[in-house]
This record gives sequence, structure tokens and C-alpha cells, in this order.
Amino acid sequence: MRAVAARVTRADVTVDGEVVGAIDEPGLLVLLGIHVGDDAAKAAVMARKLHELRVLRDEESCATVNAPLLVVSQFTLYGDTKKGRRPSWTQAARPEVAEPLVDAVVAELRGRGATVATGRFGAMMAVSSVNDGPFTVLIEV
Repeated sequence: MRAVAARVTRADVTVDGEVVGAIDEPGLLVLLGIHVGDDAAKAAVMARKLHELRVLRDEESCATVNAPLLVVSQFTLYGDTKKGRRPSWTQAARPEVAEPLVDAVVAELRGRGATVATGRFGAMMAVSSVNDGPFTVLIEV
């Protein structure tokens, strides 16, 4: 499981002209990719890491300052570009596997008390954000 977490002052996701998820205060925009070998145990670990990651201002975490997260599924994080000019997606989990695991990460975050907004799985999404710093990290479990 792989995530790109960006510290933001605000972020939103729009599908067909409708905002489907937004955070309007400082927090994390999380682009989340699911690998073919991922499972529910990794979802729990990823949720803990995202919630407790000390990357907000003054080395705080979403857990310590109750900052929101916007989680957006992003299968392209597993695009392999080593050969040729067209990425291979063979390491990205198929939608029927990936969607429940994205939902599991979100559920784990909410179970920890986090405020979580989401995109819409499988939709063509327009993601907008105001990066803070910018400060962006890659997380793998």
C-alpha cells in the first residue's frame, strides 16, 4: 500500500461539477494506491501511520490536533515506467480488491476519531488543493 500525503490548508474533490469531498482547514490530502498483494492488515497500519504522521506545523499530527484528511484513491501510484513510454499497471490492485481496502483505510481512520472526507472510487475526479510548505511525503506499508 502506498500513499502520497501532502500537508494542505484546504483541498477538495469534484466529480461531474459536484464537490464530493472537501477539507476547509489545515490537514492532509492523501492519494492512496493499493497493491495487488495488500490486505486489511495493511489498511490498519496505513491508517495509523497517516493519522499519527508528524508532518503538520510544529511537528504535530492529525491525531494530536484533530486535523482532517481527504483520502483519494489513486491506482496510478503503482504505475511502472521502467520500460517503454507507457506505464504498466500490473502492480495496482483490481478495482474489486482495491475499493474495499480504500474503504478499510477510511473506516480505520474514522474509528480512530479522525475527520475524513473522500473522493469517489473509480470516478474521473478533479482534485484541488492548496499545499502548505509545500510538504509532501511518500508512505509505504
